[in-house]
Order: sequence, then structure tokens, then C-alpha cells
Amino acid sequence: MRIAYARREEMQEIDNVHGGAGTILFKSLFANTDFETPWWFIHSAIIPPGGGIGHHRHDTSEEVFVTIDNAAQFTHNGRTAEVIGGAAVPLRQGESHAIYNHTDKETRWFNFNVAAVGQPGGSTDFGDDRANAPLESVDRLPVGRLDQDLLTYHRAHQGKGKCGVRMLWGHQDFRNNWGFVAHALLPPGVSVGYHRHDRMEEAYIIMNGSGRMTVDDETEEVYAGAAIPNRLGGSHGIYNHTQEDLEMLVVAVCLERGQTDATDLGDDLTKR
Repeated sequence: MRIAYARREEMQEIDNVHGGAGTILFKSLFANTDFETPWWFIHSAIIPPGGGIGHHRHDTSEEVFVTIDNAAQFTHNGRTAEVIGGAAVPLRQGESHAIYNHTDKETRWFNFNVAAVGQPGGSTDFGDDRANAPLESVDRLPVGRLDQDLLTYHRAHQGKGKCGVRMLWGHQDFRNNWGFVAHALLPPGVSVGYHRHDRMEEAYIIMNGSGRMTVDDETEEVYAGAAIPNRLGGSHGIYNHTQEDLEMLVVAVCLERGQTDATDLGDDLTKR
């Protein structure tokens, strides 16, 4: 099973990221060669106080910046606002963006990048770290809140019990082959049943808690910081066998724009 972890001890300290302030602790989890869809990469970082990623844009790819906790100042098309974590901010082709940690605590961060079909990734930096940017209302930015109170509960792919799910961003919110970004919570004893996708690839990002992830009949315990990609046609699901909640992001990219699918395999995974 392919699993990458956003572990501090495996991160590299780098500075001047797109002209950003200070340093960040960074790890590339997966690259475009790990996918069959136009998924370009999955990155993780810890952004320390005074660190950030400078103002830049992508003309051939789209991103979603996710903060798991704490807070940060997000810039979107030149507008900057404080965004309390967790939150997911979409950055479409040609939209400028940046992030800066103005607080006295670290912020856990993920970045998902999807390229336009047949186009390489690339960026244009503006030489602005946004460290002293004037702040506007957060209502001026597109923000998907990772708020557990907004989840709705239902059975997922014939799994056991009911898990909480909220679609943060769907394919209609993007210009390329993005599928969706969803926030999910599995209470103790709940599972996302075994299923597969033939038209899209997914990644499960474990934010908090742990569980038993099954991919192509291989089962392994996963915990906070794990990123688990699910290939086209690959079978997968997850079971929370613990006494604590399992919170995760589910991110999907389509082989063809707007074409999502799922086939349930009739296994709630509780016996794996």
C-alpha cells in the first residue's frame, strides 16, 4: 500500500518559497508520476510563526491550500484575510495566492495541485511575501470551513454505521479535472465501505485519529498525517476500529472533467 506521512522529522526546512517570508518545514508526499489523472502533486508543510509562501499564480494548474489547525493569513487575487483553521481555499488557474503565518503557533498545511490536461505545472512569482499585507474581511475570500458541526451523517459505500460528510468544493468549482474536496468524520466503529472508482483517483488525508485502511486487499493501520492515494480501478475503504473519532479529507481528481463514479463492493471492512 502506498502511504506517505507528513512527519516533522522527514520534512526539510526551506526558505523563500515563491518569495515567501521566513522558512517552512516541507515534504512532497506524491508527484505527478504517482497518478494516472492530471494530479500534479500532494505537498505537506508545517508553517512556523513568521513563515509563509509568497504571492504567486499558476496559469496551467489549480490548487487547494488546506490548513488543518491554528490560523493563517491567506491571499487570494490580491485580497488578504485571516482564515482560522481548519479551512480549504481553492485557487483556480490564473488566480494569485499566498499564505503567511502571523500567529505565535505552527500551522499544519497541505497543498493539492491538479494540472490542466497535457500541460506541465508552472508558476509566476510576484516578489511579495505578504507579511504586512492589509487585511480585509474573510468574506471576500472563497473559504471551505472544516467545521464538524456542518457535517451530515449517512452510510458510506455500504460501510458500517454512519459517517459525517460535507462537500467543501465540487468539480463545478474548478476549471480543470478537479473532482471534489470533502471533509469526513468517522466515529468509533464506523467505516467507509470497500469500493472502487474507474473514472477518478482519490486520496484520503488523515487529519486526526487513526483507522484501518484497506487498499487492493491490503490492510494497514494509518494515523494522523497519512496520505493514501487510491488508483483508478483500485479498491479501497477505511474502518475506525478505535475509541476516538477519525477525521479526514477526501480529495478526488477525474480522468475526464466532471466525470465521477463509484462501485460498491459489499464489504464493510470490519473483519479485515
